[in-house]
Amino acid sequence: MDGTTLAYLFAGILILVGLAGIILPALPGTPLVFAGMLVAAWANGFRDVSVWTIVLLGVLTLLSLAVDFFATTLGAQKAGASKPALFGAALGTVVGIFFGIPGLLLGPFVGAVVGELAGGRREWAHASRVGVATWLGLVVGTAFKLALAFGMLGIFVVALLWE
Repeated sequence: MDGTTLAYLFAGILILVGLAGIILPALPGTPLVFAGMLVAAWANGFRDVSVWTIVLLGVLTLLSLAVDFFATTLGAQKAGASKPALFGAALGTVVGIFFGIPGLLLGPFVGAVVGELAGGRREWAHASRVGVATWLGLVVGTAFKLALAFGMLGIFVVALLWE
């Protein structure tokens, strides 16, 4: 196996791990997808994918990071979440990974509720609203990140075939 083939194989692995990372919060999903595309473009000396295409993909990667942060934060802030609730949601998301799909779905909600209640300033009904709002923010952020990642892949494939 030559170096170019290895680079393409590595790029493909980065892209696949990145796509998984969009759903699994312990991995930096979109940046890994971008890194995979950058490695693939580099492997053939940027002949098929121009530097301008890579710059566009980099901007979309940065946009996905901003969407991720703002979607979760806005969802939580709209419900009046405290800092412990935000921390709890993040922790619940990471812990949820170990419990499969149910953990990924329930972890952020449970973490936000526990974080809000642990702050000692809120009642159960408010903590539940914070949990739901935080969870919805994570879901919306994940959906946008997936859309951006697949858009990035589309741009990359078009660049490969077009240029």
